[in-house]
Amino acid sequence: MSSYVKFIKEILSKKRRLEEFETVALTQECSAMLTNRLPPKLKDPGSFTIPCAIGPNYSGKALCDLGSSINLMPMSIFKQLAVGEARPTTVTLQLADRSIVLPEGKIEDVLVKVDKFIFPVDFIILDFEADHDVPILLGRPFMATGRTLIDVEKGELTMRVDNDQVTFSIPKNMKFKDPDERNLSCSDTRSIPEAGEPPASPQH
Repeated sequence: MSSYVKFIKEILSKKRRLEEFETVALTQECSAMLTNRLPPKLKDPGSFTIPCAIGPNYSGKALCDLGSSINLMPMSIFKQLAVGEARPTTVTLQLADRSIVLPEGKIEDVLVKVDKFIFPVDFIILDFEADHDVPILLGRPFMATGRTLIDVEKGELTMRVDNDQVTFSIPKNMKFKDPDERNLSCSDTRSIPEAGEPPASPQH
């Protein structure tokens, strides 16, 4: 007689008790999943842009990018501002495809007006074909200066100076992007070594 058949016969003849029920303690995360208490998944809210003005010669939009450690201005806008010559810089830019580009220079303490606030901003100047509607990129230094708070769910960006603040919202027609869109790129910065030091090759 096989052990399985013997096991069944013992159960049917009540000669063998069934194993006692076991209680398994679930983690908080697992419990939240089973009770449907997880927050709903949301789509990409899009890019955060804010209106800005630089002197009398530029009024438009700027892209706020937490992934960038610099503030970037295209050469075309720099010439439009007519603020003199750019200073040399010891920074190179490494693009998302790991290619290296050299900036034209930098300008410091540019007064950028955002709504009722005015911020001093340092820009890296790069000769590239910028987006017509949003040519300027404002990175982490600018957002730190403006004590910026971003609510991704609501699509809101808030800037604060002292006890005052201003909030910008992403337009509804920009809030959700096509999921097939592949415009996913970012940029990093790296400094040129001091004189006499060999340049470090990009990491792969």
